[in-house]
Amino acid sequence: MYCSVVNDFSREAADSVVSEIKAKGCVAVANYNSVTDGEKVVATAIENFGRVDILVNNAGILRDVTFAKMTKSQWNQVLDVHLQGTFAVTHAAWPHMRKQKYGRVILITSVNGLYGQFGQTNYSAVKAAMTGFGKSLAKEGARANIKVNIVAPGAGSKMTETIMPADLVAKWKPEYVAPTIAFLCHESVPCSGKIFESGGGFVGQVKYVRSAGVFLDLEKEITPEAVQAKFSQITDFSNATDPDDDEVAPQLKQILNAKL
Repeated sequence: MYCSVVNDFSREAADSVVSEIKAKGCVAVANYNSVTDGEKVVATAIENFGRVDILVNNAGILRDVTFAKMTKSQWNQVLDVHLQGTFAVTHAAWPHMRKQKYGRVILITSVNGLYGQFGQTNYSAVKAAMTGFGKSLAKEGARANIKVNIVAPGAGSKMTETIMPADLVAKWKPEYVAPTIAFLCHESVPCSGKIFESGGGFVGQVKYVRSAGVFLDLEKEITPEAVQAKFSQITDFSNATDPDDDEVAPQLKQILNAKL
């Protein structure tokens, strides 16, 4: 039987989801703390169920405004919930997962974090941070059988209803995303440190790629003009590679092989 902690600072929202889970014959309890109080969120799981196997970091807010008009408060509010909150809850759950040598962690990024969006420099920045955080956590958790993956979901929600037409929010159902999250939380999931897009029935993996690039001659002065002369090759992706496949980064190979 699945046992869940549902976190939301809105008691009504959290209690509603708890009721839905219980109606399906599972066990759930609510937690109303801010995600920045991660230890309290995780304590609710430990006190009620004795362990934490799965963590889905999906708390979020929007404070959309162009960068020219953005205040420090609007920047910090988004950073606190998305980045500090994700850190706090994950940091509190991590020792339990390491001790039991098992865990599944989902970090919620966004297509706007992956590709950028007008009026969302704050949101895009913290969502982009999820990829670096997740890929690093995946490396640190590997020995303890903790798998960490990053998902950019698309769905109507309390957050997106503030910026989307009501009819789109209604059609773009979270139910279309949930199966992807559920699979990535399963004990059989074969990957860690990967990025996925999911929404509207679409599921795809997102990868970083690196152009074949060029190796500039270290025995000569490297100048802006030298970069300019090779720029068409630098930006040619016809022979692109996946950085995840590298045992040694190209720039380090160059240095290690150099006779300086």
